Amino acid sequence: MKKIVCLLLSCVMLLAVLGGCGNGGTKTPDEPGASTDTAKSFSVGFVLRTTNNAYYASIGDGVKASCDELGWKCTVLDSGNDTSKELENMETLVAAKADLIFLDCVDPSAATASQKVASEAGIPVINLDSGVDDMSMQVTTIYSDNKQNGMEVGKYYASTLDADYEISAVLLSGNTGSIAGQQRREGLMAGIIMQRTGCTEEEAWAAADEMEKSIVSTGKAKNEEAKFEISGQGWGNWTIDEGLVAAEDLITANPKVNLVLGENDSMLIGAVTALKNAGITYGTEGTVKLISAADGSKDGYDCIKAGSIMAIGENSPSKIGALGMKIAEEILVNGKDPESYDDITMTEAVAVTADNVNDHYDYGF
Repeated sequence: MKKIVCLLLSCVMLLAVLGGCGNGGTKTPDEPGASTDTAKSFSVGFVLRTTNNAYYASIGDGVKASCDELGWKCTVLDSGNDTSKELENMETLVAAKADLIFLDCVDPSAATASQKVASEAGIPVINLDSGVDDMSMQVTTIYSDNKQNGMEVGKYYASTLDADYEISAVLLSGNTGSIAGQQRREGLMAGIIMQRTGCTEEEAWAAADEMEKSIVSTGKAKNEEAKFEISGQGWGNWTIDEGLVAAEDLITANPKVNLVLGENDSMLIGAVTALKNAGITYGTEGTVKLISAADGSKDGYDCIKAGSIMAIGENSPSKIGALGMKIAEEILVNGKDPESYDDITMTEAVAVTADNVNDHYDYGF
């Protein structure tokens, strides 16, 4: 009898130490779904579009660094701009039982197959930078606000002009069919129109849409009330070198140009060289001003500091990655429902200028 009593007492003491047999419904820190222990290590994957580009590589590096700080395992896989490799990478991470996967997809349509693999395995997917056609299998897509960034830059530029100033612009675009490119140039146009005419934002977007239709059909556009004309569009494929070639052609064909609009700052850097080679003054004290709706490379910011470029919309890979990690923590650590997020999550729109470039420089890439 004494042995039985002693055994029962030992069990009671053991239960007190362990917190009860079977955990009483409370998950330990090492169990999936434990939501209060920030020290728990999770396994996170990142299927990256390509590492052969400073912008995309910077997103991957930022997420990896944040995971390292949290003690999480992070595996970054390079898709090399290949949709088949992207799918293979997703399958690899699913087989490794990742807790959450970030995706920067190669193609919005092809990404459906990649997301499906993770969705069927019950693994949440957060899309970074690149949107997807099918949003039903994601937590959210995070990127910068292309339209509002462009608008902020356009408004800033227009605010520096006299009321009777006639804008004669040329436009450097990335590639045909790019939704981001269209949003960026429409943002620039809407910002200029809104600032110069005093119209509402809704009216500015409508006017920009009319200019966009004209550019698509004729390669030119004009808004009489804003004294704003785009006399040519060139395709710079988002790069400095091809931006240089496109700018040379536009400058030659449009000798009265006094503004170069860019869908990213790399092409504008090419345009700076084209203007310099043509003996045309540019920048703060020059005849031709240059503004871009995105991205915010450190080279672009250096041009702002030097007075070559007036303003650039902030499309920061580090801010996009940081916002993605914040949501990942909310889901994995705090247990927030992955389906509770909006389809689109955007970073704050900012026009980076000479006045604030030092504050934003370290967010560049």
